[in-house]
Amino acid sequence: MAELVDPAAERYASEHTTAFEGAIGAAASWTKGNTSSPGMMAGVAEARLLEALVVSSRAMQVLEIGTFTGVGTLSLAAALPPGGRVTTLEIDEDTAAVAQRHIAASPHADRIELIIGDAKETLRRLNGPFDLVWMDAWKADYPAYYELVVGKLAPNGIIAADNLFRGGGALDPASGDPGNQGIRTFARQVQDDTRMHNVLLTIGDGVMLAWRRPDEQP
Repeated sequence: MAELVDPAAERYASEHTTAFEGAIGAAASWTKGNTSSPGMMAGVAEARLLEALVVSSRAMQVLEIGTFTGVGTLSLAAALPPGGRVTTLEIDEDTAAVAQRHIAASPHADRIELIIGDAKETLRRLNGPFDLVWMDAWKADYPAYYELVVGKLAPNGIIAADNLFRGGGALDPASGDPGNQGIRTFARQVQDDTRMHNVLLTIGDGVMLAWRRPDEQP
């Protein structure tokens, strides 16, 4: 795939984004050195964006779909005010065990609940409301995740979804890849939802933000 963003611009942005540190930095370093797909973790730009969303919205209840090794989880938890909580969902037991070790080593472990299982089934049991939902799991299931969480948003809640570009793959309407198809369906689903406003950011691999229209506030 061709570069979607000028590499010089990406380097410049990286140089002007707060780096990982502490327990989050340790989890990120472990992920880079010990997994075959370190790109699956939240990058520093996405993680700092999540932090900004939590801080600016004063979020208390956060839902993460896709824990992986816990880097995004820890970033979300660190930004929460006292009493805030992250509920994070992971289908793979071995990956969840790694994430749990990183969570246990964090000073914010008491703010995090990790639930193992199929996210679609777990989401049906969770009540919300959620101030922030971070989607970074199986891309073919993004449309299903959206339908299951959009009604559980708090009045000023935000949905954030990662990998809207899929390294350029999702830009090809003829792609037969299930992940690319799922992302394209999700992007259109959000765009066509008359209850919501949204913006697709070119940060990282593409991050979609969606929130209720002002005239749809309860």
